[in-house]
Amino acid sequence: MNTNAQQPVLFPSLQSFFDEAQLNFNQIPAERKTALKEISDYISQKKKLQKDIELTFICTHNSRRSHISQIMAQAAAAYFGVGNLYCYSGGTEVTAFNINAVKALRAIGFEITATNSLSNPVYEVKFGSTTPKLIAFSKVYTSMPNPQKEYGAVLTCSQADASCPIVQGSDGKFKLPYEDPKLSDGTPQQDQVYNERCKQIGLEMLYVFSQVK
Repeated sequence: MNTNAQQPVLFPSLQSFFDEAQLNFNQIPAERKTALKEISDYISQKKKLQKDIELTFICTHNSRRSHISQIMAQAAAAYFGVGNLYCYSGGTEVTAFNINAVKALRAIGFEITATNSLSNPVYEVKFGSTTPKLIAFSKVYTSMPNPQKEYGAVLTCSQADASCPIVQGSDGKFKLPYEDPKLSDGTPQQDQVYNERCKQIGLEMLYVFSQVK
């Protein structure tokens, strides 16, 4: 269990999810741990310099993997008490935060509320009773409110990596591709695949912050 905070800052269901996930770090393949540790080292270096830490998770459409990664990373940072850290997401194109990804995150314990009914809705995301809300909607990674310089760019799909050989304004670029749960859309396995992808990303984001010095 996390012992860095005097009391849990997360909703109880999320606290339990991360408590259990900590026990499963041995399930992460060695090559993934190497990639995750690069992100941890970037965060640790920023901490040593006493700078705010900003991470932008990038995927082509900013609809599934990048949103899940942003939200899981922000909650995992809170779980381990890593402060002055701000997570964002973006794409090389604009679509919408996919409702199947929203449902899977809700199932784990996040409170996600649409603030409008546009084709690209703006969502408020909460992961604790006293933690700040995240604002989630699909956007190009260079759009406001995302950071414009000195941020770590985490590429969550290989297509975004190919589209962004140089990520504008970033001072760190990390390749962390995940299989797209979109492949299961409309199949009987849809909910299971989205839930599994959320859990995989949550486990790996937790590992990132467990390694921050």
